[in-house]
Amino acid sequence: MTIPDRITARWIATLGDDQLVKAEATLHADFREREAMEKQRAGSRYVLLQGPQPLVTVWLRWLLVSNATRDRGLVVNHR
Repeated sequence: MTIPDRITARWIATLGDDQLVKAEATLHADFREREAMEKQRAGSRYVLLQGPQPLVTVWLRWLLVSNATRDRGLVVNHR
């Protein structure tokens, strides 16, 4: 599955439950990776929404899909 650069409600609506869970897991992994790098760089000064634009963008993409999984009542487990 290809995740578009711009995630919209229309795109999310085209996904089945399994596809949505996979997209959420992929986007969560991307966010956690970028967040870890920024936390290492910024240390105690780290504030998510004051971070660099790519970090905030990857967080927002994950958040949109994460909210959709919860709206559908799907359970997502992150390891």
